[in-house]
Amino acid sequence: MATTTPDLPPTDDEDTPRSPRGIQSVEVGGQLLKVLARTGRRMALKDLARAADMTAAKAHPYLVSFGKLGLIEQDAVSGHYGLGPLAMQLGLISLQQVDPVRLAIAELPALAQRIGYTVSASVWGDNGPTIIRVEEGPTAVYVAMRHGTTASVRHTATGKVFAAFGSRERAAAALAAEGFAGALDEPAFAAELDAVRTHQVAQVTDQLLPGISALATPVFDGFGQLVLCLAVIGPSATLQTGPDSAAAGHLREAARGLSLRLGAAQGAARA
Repeated sequence: MATTTPDLPPTDDEDTPRSPRGIQSVEVGGQLLKVLARTGRRMALKDLARAADMTAAKAHPYLVSFGKLGLIEQDAVSGHYGLGPLAMQLGLISLQQVDPVRLAIAELPALAQRIGYTVSASVWGDNGPTIIRVEEGPTAVYVAMRHGTTASVRHTATGKVFAAFGSRERAAAALAAEGFAGALDEPAFAAELDAVRTHQVAQVTDQLLPGISALATPVFDGFGQLVLCLAVIGPSATLQTGPDSAAAGHLREAARGLSLRLGAAQGAARA
């Protein structure tokens, strides 16, 4: 008589996805490195341990091992701990390997869906702020904006970001070419750029084109330099352009994430 074997429920190995195994002690000790990277300064043992949520006795062996590897170093006078030469070498190599344009382009499709409007990425080109990528969102915008288009420094949100955070000499030359020589010294425009620096977002409403509004925000690299600009454009009737608007929040969040990936410090990348 034939017997049948009842179906057995799948085991965890078959049914439950597993995350890659790691070494817990490395992850625990890595919290100390994260604290030093986040604060950007040397710290006393007790303060460093507290910030990493561990006791000084627990933190010290990790610091000794990291010191042997060159990931941290201890100041001979104060006894404070800071990032070591190997950490610096790793950071510099990482910066050399990262392409800000590639990272920004990859971010645009999801950003356009989150915001609901067309978004773009721009860099400083030969003639001023130059759009390198446009990603259309769910809300159509009938504007002739394409790759390679040069943005006005005076009348676009993208241009104002470059004027606020980029080279003053380059911005002045681009403004002069547009017919706005000396605009950087005009009180109204200077105040506008100060507001851009304060909020890390530029906004325009019906300036260059009637019925069209835009927001833009900067992306910085590990040296604190402006490398590119993210922008959103949409109908003035529906796109809210205030610095506290939802669109501005999404835009700054994306820019902050890119800046951190490019090596910017937490403070420099915070909007």
